[in-house]
Amino acid sequence: MSSRVRLWLFLVGAAGLAALFAVACFDLPAFGTVPHPYGARAVHAALSHHTANVIASVNFDLRAFDTLGEETILFSAVIGTVVLLRQARDEHRKDPEPARIHPPVRRFALLALPFALLVGLYVIAHGQVSPGGGFQGGVVTATALHLLYISADYRALERVRPLTLFELGEAAGEAAYVITGLAAVLAGSAFLANVLPFGTLGTLSSGGTVPVLNAAVGLEVTCGVVVLLARFLDQAVEIEEPGEDGGGSRGTGGNGGDGDDGGDRANGDDDREPA
Repeated sequence: MSSRVRLWLFLVGAAGLAALFAVACFDLPAFGTVPHPYGARAVHAALSHHTANVIASVNFDLRAFDTLGEETILFSAVIGTVVLLRQARDEHRKDPEPARIHPPVRRFALLALPFALLVGLYVIAHGQVSPGGGFQGGVVTATALHLLYISADYRALERVRPLTLFELGEAAGEAAYVITGLAAVLAGSAFLANVLPFGTLGTLSSGGTVPVLNAAVGLEVTCGVVVLLARFLDQAVEIEEPGEDGGGSRGTGGNGGDGDDGGDRANGDDDREPA
């Protein structure tokens, strides 16, 4: 496909999208009018199931089946990344050399690590009570662990990040979500229906199945992001491609070294005598 054809395809698609946005904007209700009935119904449904966070009620109660699809997308993406970035037969691993870290960076990362980890777990646990949830808290928790890579080196991160355990955790989070839905079917209701006691509004045990599904998503997202970053970091830090002699940027330095990648060879210099 030529660049001219691609440009025309883009212009046609952009024009159609702009037209749809224009129609939607002109059809919006005027400011100060009665809120949309869906919003009122969503709030009523959340309060009736004792879920203080309406967004969590929508994600894990009203449209819990859609959220299962979103979770499965991440699950599938992580599996695809693991398959694509697995170590090939002609690649080999090299222990990364410790990298020099500036003391202020080390101190800040070490101080921020437990705080960030606690914030991530808090966001997951209080998803049905306050803004947040499994998706947001899972990302925060997973990235918090990688502050150890910034404050120390890659080996320190590997010691607290057993990949097998996190891979099992990701699968367990996905399975827990599906099992919760099947349990509702066994209880005589619909798949992923909210069949547990609703508890007291504003407490961690409120919302019925909402905190259960939220925790399952938090586990899956945390472990999935850790596995995802591990595969990319392995490629950048430890795994060397065929022909690399250890001087390249991959496999040099605990925090992504800056090797010259065989600069003498790149400049065409060798020890052979002229013909």
